[in-house]
This record gives sequence, C-alpha cells and structure tokens, in this order.
Amino acid sequence: MAASAQLTLDEKLQEHAFTRGLAGPQIAELAALASEVIFAEDEVILADGQRSQFFYLVLSGSVTVELGTSRLAVSVQALGPGEVFGWSALLGHQETLFRVRAREKTTVLRFAGEDLVHVFRSDPVLGTEMLLRTLAIVANRIEATESRFAEMCGIRIRSWRRDVVR
Repeated sequence: MAASAQLTLDEKLQEHAFTRGLAGPQIAELAALASEVIFAEDEVILADGQRSQFFYLVLSGSVTVELGTSRLAVSVQALGPGEVFGWSALLGHQETLFRVRAREKTTVLRFAGEDLVHVFRSDPVLGTEMLLRTLAIVANRIEATESRFAEMCGIRIRSWRRDVVR
C-alpha cells in the first residue's frame, strides 16, 4: 500500500475505520466534501461552548477530548487514527460540549457539518448509515465520560457497550 501522504481522499476514506465498508459512490460523495488538515501539538481544535461546525476523522496522531474550566482540564478520552470527533456539527447550531486538543501533530479529514447533513438528506441510505455510526460514537463518548468521572470518585463501573465502532 502507498504511504498515507500519497493516498487519495477516496483511499483514505476507504481505509478509515469509521467509513470502511461504504460503497464506492458513497466514498466519492464524502471525498468531495473532505479536506485534509494538520493540527500542531497542543493546538485546540474545538473549544467547549463554541458552535460546532466540523466533523473530523483522525488519520494520524491523536487528540484528547477534555472537559475543563479555565484552571483545570480532565481528559475524558484519547482518540487516534480511525476514530472521529466533532459529531455536534451534525446537529445544526449545536455548541460543542467538549474541548478537543491535539496531543501531537495530528492529521484529520475535516467535513463541514452543514455539507454532510445536506448529503445525508439527499442520500438517505448513506445518511442512515453515517448517523448510525455517529450514534455509536456518541454512546462511546458518554461511556468514556461516565467511566472517567466514576474513576475520579473511586468507583469502578462495567462497560455496557459491545462492539461499538469508534
């Protein structure tokens, strides 16, 4: 397989865990909306309370999903290649709930949420599949948040999630 930098957007989407298994025309439809973006180490990608505009697929590097105040940030979940963030962008004018920060130099595919929603409405098969995959991400984020705060309180909880795509 060619090096990641030499892959087309279509090939990157075909290989990404979140979009793997989608049909060729669906991949092409998504590739037409994608742009590759690189974030520097420690760069804030999403600020909590900010209007969420973009949905991201991590290609390389990693980010941390944080809950925080001006004095303290608690990492809820670390996300690496094959994972996604920014699902709030699919909800219209939703403010993001978490801060997302690059832990290292990180390359992502970025999609404007409004563009994705438009495609999902015009292609209900793709829309349904992508929204089901996104729901799994939301469930995973809720579980990660619950687990992290239970850990901080000295409580161990069992995972209720089975085979969730992240």
